[in-house]
Amino acid sequence: MTEVTIKVEGMSCGGCVRNVTGVLKALAGVDAADVSLEEASATVRFDPARVDVAALRQAVENAGFDSPA
Repeated sequence: MTEVTIKVEGMSCGGCVRNVTGVLKALAGVDAADVSLEEASATVRFDPARVDVAALRQAVENAGFDSPA
């Protein structure tokens, strides 16, 4: 497993955190996602053979938030 922290911009409440957490955990290969409203970030533990960082960022963006590199 690999762990990465990505920026997540545009979250304003606990519902946003739940939404981002849900879309990340729904990806095949994601073992855990810890999303922080205060730090505007998501720490994700994943299997790099099944999913990559670009797919994590894309999932966040598809949910309506920004994930700058």
